[in-house]
Amino acid sequence: MKVSFHRCNQLQIEEHIMPMPSEQEMRDAIAARDKSRDGDFFYGVITTGVFCQPSCSARRAKPGNLRFFSSSEAAMLADFRPCKRCQPTGEGISGVERLVKVARYIEEHVDEKMTLSNLATIAELSPSRLQRLFKDAFGVSPKAYQDALRMRRFKQSLKEGSGVTDAIFSSGFGSISRVYGEATRNIGMSPKAYRAGGAGEIITYACRHTALGLMAMAATDKGVCFVQFGDDEESLITKLKEEFPRAGLSVSTALKTPELDAWMEALEQHIGQGAPRPDLPLDMRGTAFQMKVWQFLLSIREGDVLSYSELAVHIGKPKAVRAVASACAKNRIGVLIPCHRVLRGDGSLGGYRWGLERKRALLDMERERPRDSVQPVPHSKSGL
Repeated sequence: MKVSFHRCNQLQIEEHIMPMPSEQEMRDAIAARDKSRDGDFFYGVITTGVFCQPSCSARRAKPGNLRFFSSSEAAMLADFRPCKRCQPTGEGISGVERLVKVARYIEEHVDEKMTLSNLATIAELSPSRLQRLFKDAFGVSPKAYQDALRMRRFKQSLKEGSGVTDAIFSSGFGSISRVYGEATRNIGMSPKAYRAGGAGEIITYACRHTALGLMAMAATDKGVCFVQFGDDEESLITKLKEEFPRAGLSVSTALKTPELDAWMEALEQHIGQGAPRPDLPLDMRGTAFQMKVWQFLLSIREGDVLSYSELAVHIGKPKAVRAVASACAKNRIGVLIPCHRVLRGDGSLGGYRWGLERKRALLDMERERPRDSVQPVPHSKSGL
């Protein structure tokens, strides 16, 4: 059964929709053949049945024969056909090539300050049009793309042993406070801790047999950061060390960390005995896009499923289906972040990093549970 999302409207991403210019502004742009307004609106000529972009070099039509549209789709729905000269539907160089050109420019000047207006000039588009097309094509805005590239360079500098301050400014971040805010949101720890592979962090872990096989759970003082399934304890601890190579790893005992012991018990009750999924505090660590995917997965009701493409639509990134699938595959917190509820468009299981048998078992268990009993239990507010 496909999931109904009408109850989660408050979680959907708000889109910034640019209004059409005034009629006089549109007429002035057409008269000036203003290329910067391409994409802000389209105009059709009723005597020819053709619609164009503002910069089109075609012979000017009489003002009374013009009709204005907010999108090429709207013009075609009104039975206008696209102009072969200006290609208003975005075919040819007016489409992907311009966006790639902008992306390459950002990559080559990642440490420089740039504005949307400057990038729009490079693309020969209006700022609003560039913003919309870039997000549709790449899943993020030009600014978010630049920030991601800066963060990648920053992380690499830390790993290579650069000082934090040097890494901040060499990566293009303008201030220390800026990168600390970005770093905390994207990698879930301070820059110094990341440079040292989590050194200074205490991560408590434990292993437990469950109905899905051996499970390892680990947590920081912020919450659960790791839930993995495997065949033996050694391989699970190796995976934990790969995620946090220099963190202080501490084996849990009920005496020292009763919360973690209780959390594992609650998750095992959910997996093996059909208890509600425990609503535990989570320390999620990923990119801004991955966090958006994972946050939305937390809103899906047990027993419901959706496809990767539906998930992309509901986070406001309809063309980022592959990126959505990648975010699901990189989920480190199994079951608690329910990526198992995402299927292929044809209804088949798709992938699952802990094996399709576990994915099928989880889905079967959730389908069999009475729907009125599916309510998460409150998490403990105490830390480890």
